[in-house]
Amino acid sequence: MKIAIDIKAVFLVALTFMVSCSNDESTNREIPVRATPEAFFALKRASLENKVQNFQLNAEQTSFFTTESGVFFVINGNCLSKNGNSVTGMVDVQVVELFEKGSMLTTDKPTMGTLPNGDKALLISGGEFFLSISQDGEPVDEDCDIVATIPSGLTGGASSEMTLWSGDGRDNDCDGLDDDCDGLVWTENLDANGDPIEAAVQDGDNGERFYVAPFGDFGWTNVDRFFNDPRPKTTILVEAPEGFNDENSRVYLSYVGEPNALAYLDTYDAQTGLFSEHYGQIPIGLECHVIFTSEENGSWLYAIKSVTITNGQTIEIVDADLNTASESELENIINNLP
Repeated sequence: MKIAIDIKAVFLVALTFMVSCSNDESTNREIPVRATPEAFFALKRASLENKVQNFQLNAEQTSFFTTESGVFFVINGNCLSKNGNSVTGMVDVQVVELFEKGSMLTTDKPTMGTLPNGDKALLISGGEFFLSISQDGEPVDEDCDIVATIPSGLTGGASSEMTLWSGDGRDNDCDGLDDDCDGLVWTENLDANGDPIEAAVQDGDNGERFYVAPFGDFGWTNVDRFFNDPRPKTTILVEAPEGFNDENSRVYLSYVGEPNALAYLDTYDAQTGLFSEHYGQIPIGLECHVIFTSEENGSWLYAIKSVTITNGQTIEIVDADLNTASESELENIINNLP
């Protein structure tokens, strides 16, 4: 009998040890990374580079050029300087223009504006622009405004509420295309009196309407107004598939009926594995699409879920929701969302 008791005791101790080890391994196990941050960044950088338009202008005169979308730029060459000296000869101009949420997504340039209290809320865009000028590879400074005339028909018609905004990355300035400007956030441009700088609406000769936007600085500029919805607001959470975080994936919101806007869930809790819009700016009852993006074998990995926002909602994205696409395929899919 004593021998039987000892055997049972040994068995129970061993079983407890095995369960304890198993629990420790479960708690401390490493979650495999599904995509590297470098590969995901490369996808977004390639999309941005594919949208660069190049022009050459004479710095000794007032020059004009028109982008692929019909935006008309006026640059006064007498206002260009390099290392404190006036520029002469030819200069190189780079322009990126983003009007649709598909290209905003693949370049990671959402339309989130900073509120006076520091929170962020969705902006409705009349066009996002990057502009820079260089000569012999060296950046050129501008000493007066560059003016862009933007067809309002590109974004559904003119709005008298549009103002100008400047964009910077979450942790970086965005003066050059080579800067790390993922997750762009927009800050409203103010004049010397602290008032917003308006994008004036101008009528064309044939009944068309334009925004007139003075670009005071190189880098990213946006023509925007805040999204307005009177319904009560809430915060939402999104759970991505295992192996994804804020370094190798993004989560966006596309509002139904707003083709020129893209919201961005800009916070991530590593303990819970949840992305969040933590400012409480999402209207309850809003119909929208939650869009998850990452990288897989050089292609875009994505998921789209159609939801109606409820109070304190958590939305789960699972492996079965995931698909792959090329840059152009994904942009078309996003642009065709209602």
